[in-house]
Amino acid sequence: MHDRNTLSLYLHVPFCTSRCGYCDFNTYTATELGSDVRRDSFHEVLAKEVRFAAEQLGHDRKVSTVFVGGGTPTLLGSTGLNYVLAEIQKSFGLVEGAEVTTEANPDSVTPQMLAELRAGGFTRMSFGMQSSAPKVLQILERTHTPGASVQAAKWARDAGFEHVNLDLIYGTPGESDDDLIGSVEAALSAGIDHLSAYSLIVEDGTALSRRIARGELPMPDDDVCADRYELIDDRMQAAGLPWYEVSNWAVPGGECQHNLAYWRSQDWWGIGPGAHSHVNGNRWWNVKHPVPYTEKVLAYAPPSAGSEILTTDDLRLEEVMLGVRLAEGIPLAVVDRAKVEDLVAGGLVDPAGMHHGRVQLTRAGRLLADAVIRDLLADQA
Repeated sequence: MHDRNTLSLYLHVPFCTSRCGYCDFNTYTATELGSDVRRDSFHEVLAKEVRFAAEQLGHDRKVSTVFVGGGTPTLLGSTGLNYVLAEIQKSFGLVEGAEVTTEANPDSVTPQMLAELRAGGFTRMSFGMQSSAPKVLQILERTHTPGASVQAAKWARDAGFEHVNLDLIYGTPGESDDDLIGSVEAALSAGIDHLSAYSLIVEDGTALSRRIARGELPMPDDDVCADRYELIDDRMQAAGLPWYEVSNWAVPGGECQHNLAYWRSQDWWGIGPGAHSHVNGNRWWNVKHPVPYTEKVLAYAPPSAGSEILTTDDLRLEEVMLGVRLAEGIPLAVVDRAKVEDLVAGGLVDPAGMHHGRVQLTRAGRLLADAVIRDLLADQA
């Protein structure tokens, strides 16, 4: 679906009703933004940048994947999201079978909204479940109730969405193995075809990091997180959702095409405050705060805050960093064979893949993916 004649679009919606304790994303509550940025007309600002991007690019590339992230994109409502998608269709055009995803908090959707999004052209829903254990949701300061994610995923299926993802976070202080197993079983009971699961990262400056610093909660334990990862992997494999990227599992054919475009270093254009773009070896990023971003777009000025041209070495570095995390791996030819042989001997790279000219991680390698990448890139940066 994706080739040099097509493009992926990412759209960032920076609004949340409340701030989760672990989150350091570029998001804002209504109180934090005040009256300077209006949520009820923000879809018009995004649509204007879409038009601007299409003019910059020259209208010669259709869009193969769209991903609306945040924040909570569904706070724009189905009308706002469908408005932006209609502008993408008008300004760029969508290829046949294009994947169009929006993220959503489970408590931000209704069956009617999901039906309207499906009718408007969205093909994939991704819900932030995080956990089905009440105590874990409480520590993460999530607002939805434990059963809301499964309910929302079922509503999406009923609305005609073939592709539905749930996000889990594991390794939260106080989480038990049984809590995690319960969360995975609950996710599977919703009839999903995709699961993303991420080890909790304690970001500086978040409410969670302050609680850990005060000794109220322990830091997530690396060994526990490794065991939890294996629990998830075993259960997903048994349920017919093999891994295709270190933190992502899917029914064959249910892989997120938009994220694959990132991991394969293909071209994408980022719309919205703080969004990053990568087209033809050029990278740039938008003004991060929604107020100056909105002012620039409404003045029909480029909202970019900076840019860089990637060198051949930069591109190779990224191919290794991103591609190694995929089940398909990377070509053996782009790295030092002796280093790969050492990693095979250490049980981190699959010898069978090497015979076929690929560098592919074993499960032990997935648990140490960052270290594998460092080894492969040592003396190369």
